[in-house]
Amino acid sequence: MDLTGARWRKSTRSNGGGGACVEVADNLPGVVAVRDSKDPVGPVLAFAPESWRAFVTQHAERP
Repeated sequence: MDLTGARWRKSTRSNGGGGACVEVADNLPGVVAVRDSKDPVGPVLAFAPESWRAFVTQHAERP
């Protein structure tokens, strides 16, 4: 997977204290990439946009 053009942004659900932070790149065609902000060259999870929307929608409903 080519992530050269990925524009990473920190998730709004990330811990502001520098702890559990994830970054999301949703500008790539056909894929949403997710990574640990503390390890930007480490592994990346890739999701189909529809799957990512379902995940975000389900978890947005939780307190």
